This record gives sequence, structure tokens and C-alpha cells, in this order.
Amino acid sequence: QVHLVESGGGSVEAGGSLTLTCVGSGFAMSRNCMAWFRQAPGKEREGVAVIDAYDSTKYVGSVKGRFTISKDNAKNTMYLQMNSLGPEDTAVYYCAADRSSYVGMCSLAAKYSDWGQGTQVTISS
Repeated sequence: QVHLVESGGGSVEAGGSLTLTCVGSGFAMSRNCMAWFRQAPGKEREGVAVIDAYDSTKYVGSVKGRFTISKDNAKNTMYLQMNSLGPEDTAVYYCAADRSSYVGMCSLAAKYSDWGQGTQVTISS
């Protein structure tokens, strides 16, 4: 059974940093598309970053240069390093796995089959 658990959320001031962690079980992150999404209050869920089996990454424009997605295949764990945070980054962050797409063509637009429970990130100005 696939299971994803996020941690690392919290409250920080604008300009600060946080690192989110997603631990997976029941499948191998190394052979699947993995991504971070977020949902702010009153807004639709938004794809933030995706990483493929070859560690190629893609980001939504608003976080490029500030966020870094990575994974440790040996630990079956994915990370999201977030720097220069602003109030606009306040949201619940979710990790997700797409186990059906070709691992070399991962996309934030794909249908992700497995989701974590989310972790709250709150940025104060």
C-alpha cells in the first residue's frame, strides 16, 4: 500500500526558509514521478515542483530560483527546500506520486494517484 507522509511545515516570517520532507512507503520514488503541490485558502491546488527518475526538475514560475526539489532514493524521501518565502507562499503543501507516467516525462499537469495528508506553511509579513 502506497503511503506518503509530509513534515516540516510551520510558521516563519517573510524572507525565511523551510524544508519540507515527504517519506514514501509501498513504492519506490526512484522509479516514479514525484511532485509537490500546494493549496492556499480559497484557491485551487497548484503544482509547485516535480522531479523525475533521473532527477530532472521543473518548477512553477512563481517559485523558480527560490525553491529546490530533491530526493534521496536510498531513504525513499523527497524534499522541498524553500527560501525567500513570502506571504504568497502560505498554503497547505502536499507531496504526490504519479506512478503511471513515463518517469522521464514527468509533469505537474499529470494525474497524480497518491497524495500525502499535507503540511501547513504559514508566512507572516
